[in-house]
Amino acid sequence: MKNLVMRFDMRRPPDCSVSDQVRYQAALEMAVWAEGNGFDTIGLSEHHVTADGYLSSPLMLAMAIASRTERIAINVGALLLPLHEPLRIAEDIAVLDMIAKGRAAVTAGIGYRPEEYAALGRDWERRGELLDEGIEVLLKAWRGQPFEYRGRSAQVLPRPVSRVQQLLYVGGNSKAAARRAAHFGLVFLPAIDDPELVTAYQAECERLGGKRGFVVLPNAPATTFIAEDVEQGWRDYGPAMLFDAVAYGAWHHPNRRAYAESFASDMASLRAEGKYRILTPAQAVEVIRSTGSLHIAPLVGGADPALAWRSLQLFAEHVLPQL
Repeated sequence: MKNLVMRFDMRRPPDCSVSDQVRYQAALEMAVWAEGNGFDTIGLSEHHVTADGYLSSPLMLAMAIASRTERIAINVGALLLPLHEPLRIAEDIAVLDMIAKGRAAVTAGIGYRPEEYAALGRDWERRGELLDEGIEVLLKAWRGQPFEYRGRSAQVLPRPVSRVQQLLYVGGNSKAAARRAAHFGLVFLPAIDDPELVTAYQAECERLGGKRGFVVLPNAPATTFIAEDVEQGWRDYGPAMLFDAVAYGAWHHPNRRAYAESFASDMASLRAEGKYRILTPAQAVEVIRSTGSLHIAPLVGGADPALAWRSLQLFAEHVLPQL
């Protein structure tokens, strides 16, 4: 079983030579391409008030991708639910679910940047409470029946066509996040491979009556480009990957643990760390056969779409036929 993921967060350096409009159009075309070339999932992320243009409206992009594709899954992971009005988000996701014909899912996350909470008028100290409230509202709203919301009657129609467990997951990197997912009866998608999180999730399921859900570990994904010449690939794609790594590193928070977090500061440390990589087509085939997955982020760090298409073409011509 394979899991080929194409991910977009739309981050780029301030001096990126390619306009945001061109890059967003390229993302749509690449998502369509991904569906026709063996990919299983499009992954989207969310952050706000950044100087690097990080994707701030992933549900909008998910809707655009859903309207251009027919089969590929679309996962918004994570949607920073405490930063949103949950009733409004319930409505948006319900419509996305219908347009995507059940292919879309959202991983609810708590976030780790206080400045986002401040900019959007949300209380950082209450973030766990806000996330719980948001999940509760989504679960109630998607039943389609009237319910009490902040002292008033509310109702969300149309309701989603998908089962809640297919539509909403819980993300995180802590035991509290694992217990939250179990409490709500939802799949847990941690941001890091940690067996203790699996144990915490299962223990909470047992405490709540023995019914077990499940945990999907990320399996140490690495952001990948395909190149015939690895050294030339690092010259072509390395600067964009390094920008992405350093930008993530600048957001370091003591409670954050995620496969995406890099501690690299230069090209040598980036290559040694292994979270970003250049593979030949043959190496990519071997990785997929041995791990079952490959994660490609063609526009990572402001990568030139023309270079990104070159990498994708190598995948189509020399990797896909071997799978």
